[in-house]
Amino acid sequence: MPPAPAWLRWLILALPPAAFLLCLGSAPLFDVDEGAFSEATREMFERGDFLSTYLNGEHRFDKPILIYWLQALGYLIFGPTEWAFRLPSGLAAMAWCYATWHFARERFGPDAALAALAIAATSLGPLIIGRAATADALLNLLLALTLFDAWRHLESGRRAPLLRSFLWMGLGALTKGPIALLVPAAVTFLYCVSRGQWRRWLKSISDPLGWLIFLLLVVPWYAMALEIHGQLFIDGFILRHNVQRFSGTLEGHGGSITYYLFAVPLLLMPWTGPLFAAVRHARADIGTGVRRFLWIWAIFVIAFFSLSGTKLPHYVLYGCTPLFLLVAAHRWAPTRTWPHWIAPFVLLTIYAVLPWILALLSSSNLGDAYSRAQLGRALTAVSPIYFLATAAALVGWLAVIRVLALPVWHKLALAGALQAITLVAFVVPFAGELAQGPVKRAGLALRDVAEPVTLLSYTAPSLSVYRQAITPRRQPEPGQLAVTRIDRLPAEGYDTLSVEGGVAIIRRHGP
Repeated sequence: MPPAPAWLRWLILALPPAAFLLCLGSAPLFDVDEGAFSEATREMFERGDFLSTYLNGEHRFDKPILIYWLQALGYLIFGPTEWAFRLPSGLAAMAWCYATWHFARERFGPDAALAALAIAATSLGPLIIGRAATADALLNLLLALTLFDAWRHLESGRRAPLLRSFLWMGLGALTKGPIALLVPAAVTFLYCVSRGQWRRWLKSISDPLGWLIFLLLVVPWYAMALEIHGQLFIDGFILRHNVQRFSGTLEGHGGSITYYLFAVPLLLMPWTGPLFAAVRHARADIGTGVRRFLWIWAIFVIAFFSLSGTKLPHYVLYGCTPLFLLVAAHRWAPTRTWPHWIAPFVLLTIYAVLPWILALLSSSNLGDAYSRAQLGRALTAVSPIYFLATAAALVGWLAVIRVLALPVWHKLALAGALQAITLVAFVVPFAGELAQGPVKRAGLALRDVAEPVTLLSYTAPSLSVYRQAITPRRQPEPGQLAVTRIDRLPAEGYDTLSVEGGVAIIRRHGP
C-alpha cells in the first residue's frame, strides 16, 4: 500500500497543536463544568488554600486535586483567562495524541501511526473534551499511558513499563479517582484470563515497588483531604461522585443501555465509516495479541459505562484510544469509498447551516424560554466570516473527493483537518457566544460593583470567574443585586436592570 505523501505526513504531525491550542481562549467558559472547575481554581487563590476545592464558597468534592493544581499554574502565568484554564487540557490532549502515535509506530508501523494520530486529533469527541477546562483530557492521557505501558509489560515481561503504569495510575487517581485503577485493572485482567495467564496478572498487580510509587503519589493528598473534611469528603467524593454516579442517575444524566452504541460513532466523526469497517474485522483480530488487548479495552469501557446509571458522552472516550489504533490498523479495509464520505459531509454541512438551525429552534416550542432566548441571537451574533469559512470547508471537502487521487484514509485525514479547524476557529466561538456570551458580559459588568451579588435560581459558576468574586446561589437580601434566568424572574419585589439573551440582572426592592 502506498505510504502517505510527505506533505500529508507533515500536516498530520502538526494537527495536535493546531487542533488543541488554536483559538483555545476564543469562547467563553461553558457552564456548568468549565465554569465550576475554573471558579474552584480561582477560589484556591482567593482562600489561599491549595489542598481543598470550593465552588462559590461551598465544598466541591467532584474531582481530586491534580487538575486544579495544573489550572492554577496556568492562572499564575496567564491570569484568569479562558486560555489559562483550558491550557492543561489542551496540552494533555496533545500528549494523548502523540502517545497514541508513538505506540502505533511500535506495533503497527509509521503509516498506521500517522493514521492513528489523525484520528485522535480530529475526531469530534477528543476535539471537544481536549479543549475543555475539565479533568477528562488529562484522565484520557493517563489511562492511555497506563494501558500502553501495561501492554509493553505483558508483551516483554520488562518491569520498567509496569512501574510506569503504576505512576500513571497514581496520577490518574489524583485526577479523577478510582476509575484510573478500575479500567487498567479490568482490561489487563480480562486479557490475561483470555490467554490463560491469570497468575501472571496476579504477579504484575502485586509488584511492591509499583504499589509504593502509587501510594506515595496518592496517599498524601487523600489522607489530608480526609483529615480536613472527614465524613464530608467520604460522602461527597467517595459515595456521591463515585458510587452513586455508577449505581444511580446524577443530575439527570441518564440513558438506555444502548446509549454508548450510538455515542461512539458520533464521537469518532468524521471517522465513523472506517470505525464500522474495523468492527467487521474484530473476530479476526482476536487472534493477535495487541489487537485482542485493544478490543478488550474498548469493549470493557463501553460495557461498563453502559451499565452505569449516570451516562455522559465523554465517559466512553476512556475506551476510544484503542479504537483510534484499531481503525488505523484497518485503514485499508474499506472497499467502497462513498459510504466514508457521508460523515464528513454531514458534519461540515451542519456547521454551515448551524445558525439557521439554532434560529429555528429558538422560534419553536422546544426547550425552555431561557434556552430559546439564548439561541434567538443566532442570526445576529453570527458573522459573515462564519458563513464564508464553513462554506469554504464544505466546498473544500467536495473538492478533495472529486479532484485528489488519494486513498480513502488520506482523504479522510484531510476531512478531519478541515472539520477540526472549522470547529475550533469558527463553530466553538460562535456556540460559546450564544450559550455564554450574556453570562460573561453580566459577570464583567458586575466585576467593579462594590456590593454583594447572588445567583437566583440559576447555576452559572462562570459568572463568578468573570466577576472575580464568589457569587452564592441564594435569594439576595433586600436592596441587593442578583443574576437570574428570564424564565425564573420573580413576579414581584424586584427591578430588572438589564436583560441580554436569557440572562437578567435584577435588584431586590429595599426594606
